[in-house]
Amino acid sequence: MNQRTIHNLVWFPNFLIGVTALIFGLIWFWHPEPWLIDKSPNEILLQITYEKIFSFGPNKHLPSYLKVIYKFFGLWLITIGLLIITFVRVTKLGTKQARTSIHIIMVFVLIMLYHLVFSYLKTSPLIPSLYFFTLLLSISMYSSTLIRE
Repeated sequence: MNQRTIHNLVWFPNFLIGVTALIFGLIWFWHPEPWLIDKSPNEILLQITYEKIFSFGPNKHLPSYLKVIYKFFGLWLITIGLLIITFVRVTKLGTKQARTSIHIIMVFVLIMLYHLVFSYLKTSPLIPSLYFFTLLLSISMYSSTLIRE
């Protein structure tokens, strides 16, 4: 495989992770009831349905609170996605330091996400996304070993 193709297999998977994070963030940020996106795993974690929670008098404003929390989460994902996209676009991961830095950070984040999801949200519809991110990061990390400096 030529070095140009290998280099594309280093930076492009990371770019896709950033784009995916950006898209997820936009969905959570703009969705009118973002807590419903992952309703099932949340209700399992809470051990009560949203309908029961919201029907209890003091909780009548809970949807507004959840909207703010999820919009903040969406904004966080938008920010992370844009930072990844920008870092990858500016550096094209052309140096060993750039590649190592992004890979270490992404491995750490993925490990923490796996921990959170499999500890608390075992039925999350986002589990396939974690596998997709892991595949992309693995491709990038493996391709990094093939680059000749």
